[in-house]
Amino acid sequence: MNCFCRTSFLILLFAFIGFGCGDSNGNEVEQAANIPKDYIRAIAGEDEEVPQELIQRGEVLIAYSDCFECHKRESRSKGPSFSDIAKRYPRRQVYIDLLARKIISGGTGSWGYPVMSPHPQIEFEDAQAMATYVLSIGNR
Repeated sequence: MNCFCRTSFLILLFAFIGFGCGDSNGNEVEQAANIPKDYIRAIAGEDEEVPQELIQRGEVLIAYSDCFECHKRESRSKGPSFSDIAKRYPRRQVYIDLLARKIISGGTGSWGYPVMSPHPQIEFEDAQAMATYVLSIGNR
């Protein structure tokens, strides 16, 4: 073994020994799993009234879209559930517009690592109706 290989081997050996020792007796993963994460991070605010016809229009538009490839109504899939989105954002025009723009342009980071595909073919008014429907799901 040449000098470089022996040095690399010793560095790896000490690193392995150093990471293997500790006071936690190997319970780091177990402890990390018990830490509650704030997945939803709800935004405070009162819901605004929206017309029932707009909610129904959004529901129909979502039914005919590809939304259910990544979202489900009540449980997480590739993306957050619609009910989790409704728990995070108050049903206010500012958030309806924000989500409408997110539907059209796509994005990432709001719910972890999933990437929301852009939907540039959707008109802004239709995206607003879709977002209104999503924010009407469940009880806040």
